[in-house]
Amino acid sequence: MRVALYQCPPLPLDVAGNLQRLHQLALEAKGADLMVVPEMFLTGYNIGVDAVSVLAEVYNGESAQQIARIAKTIGIAIAYGYPERAEDGQIYNAVQLIDAHGERLCNYRKSHLYGDLDHSMFSAGQAELPVVELNGWKLGLLICYDLEFPENARRLALAGAELILVPTANMVPFEFVADVTVRARAFENQCYVAYANYCGHEGEIQYCGQSSLAGPDGNRLAQAGLDEALIVGELDRQLMLDSRAANRYLLDRRPELYDTLHKR
Repeated sequence: MRVALYQCPPLPLDVAGNLQRLHQLALEAKGADLMVVPEMFLTGYNIGVDAVSVLAEVYNGESAQQIARIAKTIGIAIAYGYPERAEDGQIYNAVQLIDAHGERLCNYRKSHLYGDLDHSMFSAGQAELPVVELNGWKLGLLICYDLEFPENARRLALAGAELILVPTANMVPFEFVADVTVRARAFENQCYVAYANYCGHEGEIQYCGQSSLAGPDGNRLAQAGLDEALIVGELDRQLMLDSRAANRYLLDRRPELYDTLHKR
């Protein structure tokens, strides 16, 4: 399966403009099976609580329907970040995965909120970590800061995830996460990790770029720099099987020793 990652500057408060460039990027990524774009792609990330309240949409709202049409017309699955308004009125930092037939496969809400900005705008998602199938591969989803908690990626790996999609808004001075943590999560869980970040500035935030597709051997199959880029990498099932044979972390775990972790 070919995976495309779009690294870009945010286009804050311009849903129509972001949908337009998503359409154009999907055309440019044609030939890939899946395209992943950054966290809160539809609206921008650093936009404040008032703007989030105005721009939040239900999971099957107008933007979702338009993205489904783009995916179906071009024949590419799309994972995109957006602010979700739930039935109870709560607003979540969410990512939705729509397949190449325009069908919604999964909606995931960020569970670990980062800093004052996240906490001011969003409610925290609950413990659901769904694993869905796309083109014969099992996919899990996380959002940015979620990946920095090793328990999240490990739970997905134990549930069968072979590829973890991570729309991201990671910023300076946390380049270490993009450079090291992404590869570490892939290596320690023998799965692929697709990390799609912003670049450029949004208000006082400077994003650190370095989007990548990391393999289960800890190497990068595709890597962006600091500027806008569309990168593509291909998943190799044999590489994953070889990595799992060489590094038996999932088999050699001793869960009976970890029971007290949740109590700390």
